[in-house]
Amino acid sequence: MKPRVAPFGSWKSRIPAEAVAAGDVRLSQLQVSQGHLYWAETRPLESGRVTIMCKPPGAPAREALSPDFNCRTRVHEYGGGAFLAHGLSLYCSSFTDQRLYRIVPNMSPVPITPAPSDQAGLRYADGRMTPDGRQIICVREDHTRGGEPVNELVAVSEQGTQEPIVLAGGRDFYAAPRLSPDGRRLAWLCWDHPQMPWEGSELWLADFSSDGLLSGAHRVAGGKEISIFQPEWSPDGLLHFVSDETGWWNLYRLEQGQARPLSPSRAEFGEPQWVFGLSRYAFLPDGRLACIVTRGAQDELVLIDPDEAVSQKLDSEYTHFGPAHLRFDPASGRLVLIASDHQRAPAVVAVDPAHGQWEVIHLTHGQAWEPDLLSEPGEITFPTEGGLTAHALFYPPRNAGYRGPPGELPPCIVISHGGPTSRTTAQFDPEIQFWTSRGLAVVDVNYGGSSGFGRSYRERLNGQWGVVDVQDCIRAARYLASQGQVDGQRLIIRGGSAGGYTTLCAVVFHSEFSAAASYYGVADIEMLARDTHKFESRYLDGLIGPYPAAAALYHERSPLHFADRISCPIILFQGLQDPVVPPSQAEAFVAALRAKGLPHAYLTFEGEAHGFRDARNNRRSLEAELYFYSRIFGFELAEPIEPVEISGL
Repeated sequence: MKPRVAPFGSWKSRIPAEAVAAGDVRLSQLQVSQGHLYWAETRPLESGRVTIMCKPPGAPAREALSPDFNCRTRVHEYGGGAFLAHGLSLYCSSFTDQRLYRIVPNMSPVPITPAPSDQAGLRYADGRMTPDGRQIICVREDHTRGGEPVNELVAVSEQGTQEPIVLAGGRDFYAAPRLSPDGRRLAWLCWDHPQMPWEGSELWLADFSSDGLLSGAHRVAGGKEISIFQPEWSPDGLLHFVSDETGWWNLYRLEQGQARPLSPSRAEFGEPQWVFGLSRYAFLPDGRLACIVTRGAQDELVLIDPDEAVSQKLDSEYTHFGPAHLRFDPASGRLVLIASDHQRAPAVVAVDPAHGQWEVIHLTHGQAWEPDLLSEPGEITFPTEGGLTAHALFYPPRNAGYRGPPGELPPCIVISHGGPTSRTTAQFDPEIQFWTSRGLAVVDVNYGGSSGFGRSYRERLNGQWGVVDVQDCIRAARYLASQGQVDGQRLIIRGGSAGGYTTLCAVVFHSEFSAAASYYGVADIEMLARDTHKFESRYLDGLIGPYPAAAALYHERSPLHFADRISCPIILFQGLQDPVVPPSQAEAFVAALRAKGLPHAYLTFEGEAHGFRDARNNRRSLEAELYFYSRIFGFELAEPIEPVEISGL
């Protein structure tokens, strides 16, 4: 059928917002125990509840939790490491009270940690069982003492018969407690304010006694300017870890107290530890290691022989392996991980490392879209400030049923990702395809500060947040316009959290964009420095400068104080229970817009925190954003959408 000619933005798409929101089932925290595979599944149709799925050998996957149990930990607020599979039992953190529960098949959950004096005041994450099965070594975050929460390593009785034993304390943060196979040594990560774990962290090692006490604790790697990732013991008792001492997160093995590099390369074996429990390498029975290796926006699965110093890439059509939870299943002899590409939603997959044969173990319930609807991302490298280059993924409009009018170029949505020390990847993103199938181009920018390109690229943002990220987003749009790919007069910028801050800075301090959308974005970084959670409370020391010494710079970089300069209409979205970027941020910005009579829309969502989880809210926000753009650019909508009140338009 001949494509219909229609203005960009007005194309009728078979990717409705409802399906995008409902299909955003997120997989994470993959584990293996006695031949059973377990993983966490976030369900937007259940208000974002996280359940645990179990796939026994030779049987279909089933839900391992009751419908009223929500398995999420709030340690660091971002969580991760919320459950532990041991034998056929699960040890899960309950989102409601943050206690740990032992869950045995066909039995009611039993709490094994004490009830705190404050609701959800004691939080647990990243647990590992001792070899004797009597204790769980994990991170605890204590909110019951007043002031800043206290983070510690604790030993929790598997039966819940005694109070948790504090193993290590005194540092601001702890992560990744890992016991040696014989249970006699414990390794862990720790760091202090103002470092974030991807800026500087330390690997410590101590003897672990049967009574649950540590002795001889000493640092073996890392420091204030070296980031350590994923300590792990090999089956023969050698400690491995990832360090970026050379400027790239590479893999090391501790031999006689010395760290030996196993596969030096200009590639990333690690990533920023926003959540607990990430695993990017696993041990094979023949002594080799399987590793997820990142080069820019693409992931690879590589086998490394540490004795021969050789590596082998496993061929695959997948471009993204994440969230990073690579495991080896001894029962099947296969590696299991979460994989996707631009056409396929994340799935639990297995691969035979000997023959390279891949098998899909479990698909999410998201709809499979026709390939002729899906835009394929192309990696672009473009010039930016200071004679440097930056990176992005470009998605041109695509819909087999439509094409744009002759001589017309599409509007372009510039996405500024969150973090900001995160990255955009070549994975399936139905939200991007929602836009491209309607005739809008999208460029997803890995601005300076993003991971995946080495430490020096991440450090471009040091002291320059709100400057480098904004310039790179502008330069990406200008580059595409200069190449005749997009309409340089119809540029949009959108982002969430830190990406929302970049968005606000772009439209307040610059005039390149014609519309913008901010999801729970930071409007006042000084307010954020005073009023956010512990994990990120000193993050801005590196991104902006120490507070309050640099208070003048905080004021200068805060879009809120210059809202009257806003250069285009903007729509803002905010969760009313957000502990990371409180609603007061958006409300203050909206008040400034309202006082000046500047065009804007503002939607709030009860019950949502930092990052929307409920399918109804995600659908509403996506449709509202589309409606907003249709009003700004004057294109007709192909489907009816509930209107949004736009003030001052």
